[in-house]
Amino acid sequence: MDLLSHHLYSSPRVYLRELLQNAVDAITARRAEEPDSPARVRLHADGEGLRVTDTGIGLTEADVHNLLATIGRSSKRDGLESARAGFLGQFGIGLLACFVVAEEIRVVSRSARDAAAPPVEWTARDDGSYTVRTLPEDAHPEPGTTVRLTARPGTGEWLAKGQVLSLAKEFGSLLPYDVRVGEEPVTDRPAVWERRYPNPAARRVALAGHCHQQFGFTPLDSIDLDVPVAGVRGVAYVLPAAVSPAQRAGHRVHLKGMLLTERAEDLLPDWAFFVRCVIDTDSLRPTASRESLYADETLAAVREALGARIKDWFTGLAAGEPERLAQFLSVHHLGVKSLARHDRDVLATMLPWLPFETTDGQLSLAEFARRHSVVHFTRTVEEYRQVAAIAAAQGIGVINGGYTYDAELVELLPSVRPGTEVAELDADTVAAHLDPVDPAEELALSGFLAAARSKLDPLGCDVVLRTFHPVSVPALHLDDRSARQERARAEEEAQADELWAGILGSLRGSAPRARLVLNHHNPLVRRIARIDTPELAGTAAEALYGQALLMAPRPLRPADSALLNRAFLDLLRWATHSDGQEESR
Repeated sequence: MDLLSHHLYSSPRVYLRELLQNAVDAITARRAEEPDSPARVRLHADGEGLRVTDTGIGLTEADVHNLLATIGRSSKRDGLESARAGFLGQFGIGLLACFVVAEEIRVVSRSARDAAAPPVEWTARDDGSYTVRTLPEDAHPEPGTTVRLTARPGTGEWLAKGQVLSLAKEFGSLLPYDVRVGEEPVTDRPAVWERRYPNPAARRVALAGHCHQQFGFTPLDSIDLDVPVAGVRGVAYVLPAAVSPAQRAGHRVHLKGMLLTERAEDLLPDWAFFVRCVIDTDSLRPTASRESLYADETLAAVREALGARIKDWFTGLAAGEPERLAQFLSVHHLGVKSLARHDRDVLATMLPWLPFETTDGQLSLAEFARRHSVVHFTRTVEEYRQVAAIAAAQGIGVINGGYTYDAELVELLPSVRPGTEVAELDADTVAAHLDPVDPAEELALSGFLAAARSKLDPLGCDVVLRTFHPVSVPALHLDDRSARQERARAEEEAQADELWAGILGSLRGSAPRARLVLNHHNPLVRRIARIDTPELAGTAAEALYGQALLMAPRPLRPADSALLNRAFLDLLRWATHSDGQEESR
């Protein structure tokens, strides 16, 4: 009892699945020998007990002793039926799982193989004892088995008619035989994805209703998952809203019609996180609890085959239904990008469709590459936002590679579009596209530039003067990852002890320093450059540096925050001076 209820099964609800499984397997065994034999399972519940009757192959007294009283023994394993692959059950635990909700199990069975054998009764109790006896002929006139459960105290709710009907429909709706709770039918075959419909629209409506019933959402689209070689039939429903790739998907898996699990996580490739599946399979192996799939080569092959079906679906949309593809990609482009990283065919097919954020707006890689001879990209969103407006004004095309998978796909572009030049955008590239200032004008402003450089040098930042658009931007702060790494190394070196400072000093690189690029086109910069008081010029340069940092969406270092605060206060003091003299406090 401890093994079954606390370690093997996740919930008492599985007892009904085990009863249905045994009944269906018994019918399957009889039909292998008598193809025209009846195939019925009837359940009758009243809250205090449950009776399940099937028209299966039944048991003799010897079978009862051998098969019902020992965990691990199974007719599927021991030779009553050689075609073991046709059965739902595989582990020989079966009926004993009913002790999760029952204090007594009574089985009355009559064998279809031995017409002369009388009915036999096996009664087992939850203390581990059991009795076996033969019964008169009229106790069970026809071949088959009747199982009666007597509820354990506190578990009567699991044997109530409404609960039994709900569980029977959940577990057994796709079973191949006639299953009823009282007069209420349980099975609903053929499966919704296998039925005939008057037109495609009617099928889509039916599948959408099925998806809402199973998963609680109306799908964006549905994908048939018919893989005969793998013994898999079913449908995948496309989620109507984007989800995180890290979110674990829960798929519903039926094994030969019986619901195995509604939380299968490894059924599809990781990139297919945008769909939820319902499948029925003949080939996959269940674990001992029959609540998950056994991770083996068969599951890996099925995963690959189902992934191929999903891939074929959206490549088919690309070929013939661009509007539906655009609708799909507007929600789930992340999943397709994830696949395209590893599948060059998908990348080539999706080039005209996958959206990327660029300085020219939302464009596909193919369209962006047609517009620009060099495809520049940044690796972070912060780097892109720092330079996007300036780069666009200077005619530099830049792709924001800071989103998931985007930088990887941009770097793969030459592999599917030969001749395309791809380059990571760095500070030197941006600076090279900014126009120089007339040497005479720059010389005239040398005093201001010297004061500005003196103020910003301790922060690891140089000051240069250029002209660029838009004119409204007074200053641009340029750095790249190598410059930031060198700055971090220098800061650590300054604070480290002698030994560690020596180690960090040996790692000193030749990376360029950050640069504050002042825009000579900007009227404010030109007015500031004419300040002849070195102290005020330095304070103004600090203010421009702080403003440029704020325009670049990047966290401020403590030194930068201190500079912003100091520059603000100093400017207030200068603004409240009278003839350059500080007013008395």
